[in-house]
Amino acid sequence: MKHVPFPSLAHVGAIHCLSAANTLRCHHPERHDLRWLDTIAFIGDLSSAQATNDIDATGLAVAPGFINMLSWADRSLLMEGLSMSDIKQGVTLEIFGEGWSPGPVKREPMPTGEKRPDSLWTTLDGYLRYLTQKGVSPNVASFVGHTTVRNYVMGYDNRVATPQELDQMKQLVREAMEEGAFGLGTSLIYAPANYAPTEELIALAKVAAEYKGMYITHLRSESDFILQALNETFRIAKEANIPAEIYHLKINHERNWNKIDTVLFKIDSAQKAGLTITANMYPYAASNTSLLARLPTWVQEGGAREMRKKLRTPTIRKKVLEEMRLGIPSKNSDPKDVMILGFKEDSLNTLYRGKRLDVVALIHGKDADETLLDLLLADKSPAAGVYFLISEANMKRMLQLPYVTFGSDGASMSDAKVFEDFGMVHPRTYGTFARVLGKCVREDSLFTLENAVHRLSGLPASRFHLNKRGVLQVGNFADVVLFNPLTVQDQATFTEPHQYATGVVHVFINGKQVLANGEHTGATPGRIIRNTRIKQN
Repeated sequence: MKHVPFPSLAHVGAIHCLSAANTLRCHHPERHDLRWLDTIAFIGDLSSAQATNDIDATGLAVAPGFINMLSWADRSLLMEGLSMSDIKQGVTLEIFGEGWSPGPVKREPMPTGEKRPDSLWTTLDGYLRYLTQKGVSPNVASFVGHTTVRNYVMGYDNRVATPQELDQMKQLVREAMEEGAFGLGTSLIYAPANYAPTEELIALAKVAAEYKGMYITHLRSESDFILQALNETFRIAKEANIPAEIYHLKINHERNWNKIDTVLFKIDSAQKAGLTITANMYPYAASNTSLLARLPTWVQEGGAREMRKKLRTPTIRKKVLEEMRLGIPSKNSDPKDVMILGFKEDSLNTLYRGKRLDVVALIHGKDADETLLDLLLADKSPAAGVYFLISEANMKRMLQLPYVTFGSDGASMSDAKVFEDFGMVHPRTYGTFARVLGKCVREDSLFTLENAVHRLSGLPASRFHLNKRGVLQVGNFADVVLFNPLTVQDQATFTEPHQYATGVVHVFINGKQVLANGEHTGATPGRIIRNTRIKQN
């Protein structure tokens, strides 16, 4: 019998499980009590228990379900609720809301006489209810997105909000917090979020703080101005009296890699000064975002259609190209460090998908900046790219920080036909959590397996004060993962990203088995997880 360094799983929801002999024996209890349907009722020796279902757990680790701190599965779960790419990694909770959240959202009036489809929602709660009523395998939760709230009130206007507009935004945040949002999420590197001054963010964060929520942020800069961006985050945390978390902690561009000591010192100093500052990451030395990130954000004012009009205007196009050349507000990455993930137009994908921007420019016959503008206009989409801008050494050092948890910053999908149009994706979509358990633990020895599991489950659960989740404990909800610590591994690569991780064998969510011997059972027991902390007076 091989010892595994995790608690034995004894009674999972409506399932009795014996692991003393490396076997999970499962059967439904005789009593018909709802308390037994979704929680862990007993941990210990059940060698004499009778079972209707035995699970061979030889050599497997038994762990609490993993929490995806940064998920973009809000759309993909609507398309298909099975969440296969994340379930295959042991993810039992998806958390949305990096700047954009599924609500609140305005709905344009329907033409006279037409009835609004039932599938539409206008609030964050409406989305979550609709999603879970359709049926999803993982549990779901969300922050309220600052970008969503600002866009609701001001659209893509590049200006300071009026007092009335700020009041409206505050009310929208208040309503979302009442509905159970975990806090306020921002993505300040992108338009229209970066049009907002710090004072606006503080005002909205104060509302989230009333409900003991968190401020979680994609910093205003992860590159040349990262130190100033950290200062802004600390100011918001202090003045709003709110815990703050940094999304996908990293330092972009080689010219900035030597700032790591200062970055980590600043975070450490803020923590010692009494601020609650934490972070999450994905374990890859490359990021993934829109190709629009290479454009100055002022040209994006008014939205995508207005931007394309401006880029077709010779004088404006000339100004954009000049700022890109001069590096205003900061110098763009070398085109060889940008890989094109895809476009809407098949003809463009045939020519350019999977190629680096410098090669694309050679094919297109213009320099990289001119080429980028031409392609954005031709495709009428933001397009997407992978940016190879992160130091492997810096990444490994950050991954070892005790306050770092993990998020994929990706969708959750499967090989179903409905996802064919997604094209290439960053491998983090399929591999983040398995990579933490495999490469980071087993190959690179960055931390122990026990520490990895804690930071995938118990640590994020405690950060959000989740009730009865994140720990294998009697009375807790039965979100449980069984994986092989010797073989768990990510398989997705940058050139072949659509490959499931391996080594996770069984997954239970709310006591229901959603993964059995590596295959999805089709079960959709996912629930809404809400911030239920009492509002402060």
